[in-house]
Amino acid sequence: MPYYIYIVTSHETATTKSAKPVRAYENFKLAKTEVRRLRSEAQLEQNQVYKIIFADNPAEAEQRLTKFREQPIAREWEK
Repeated sequence: MPYYIYIVTSHETATTKSAKPVRAYENFKLAKTEVRRLRSEAQLEQNQVYKIIFADNPAEAEQRLTKFREQPIAREWEK
């Protein structure tokens, strides 16, 4: 399974996101190096971030990246 690099954009409503594919790699080290380079060189908008995801295919990767996940509740001892 390859590692995919995406630009994930959060929209005005907190529950919607979109993902734009950048590139796919078979090796995690190569993907990590590339995403670090992209983060340091290319300035994205305020609501965009680069993400790496491990998935069977691009459709699954996009679905997992755009899926809404609630924020975890911080316990008293975690604050």
